[in-house]
Amino acid sequence: MDNKFPVLKNRMPVLRAECQWTQKDLAEKVGVSRQTIISVEKGKFTPSLILGFQIAKAFGVDINEVFQLETGEEE
Repeated sequence: MDNKFPVLKNRMPVLRAECQWTQKDLAEKVGVSRQTIISVEKGKFTPSLILGFQIAKAFGVDINEVFQLETGEEE
């Protein structure tokens, strides 16, 4: 069965590395638990729009630089 549901991918680990932040550092900056950051990074939890904007703001980038929507279709 083909998976055609969109998947929210993120660049959080890359951006954290560029900022030299731990998951705990980012969690503190956006006011969530470290476990929430871990779950978002692994794709196990889709953040709310508000949390997505808070994460982008913490990195100082546009939300599109953090999150990308993929359709799951092979190209």
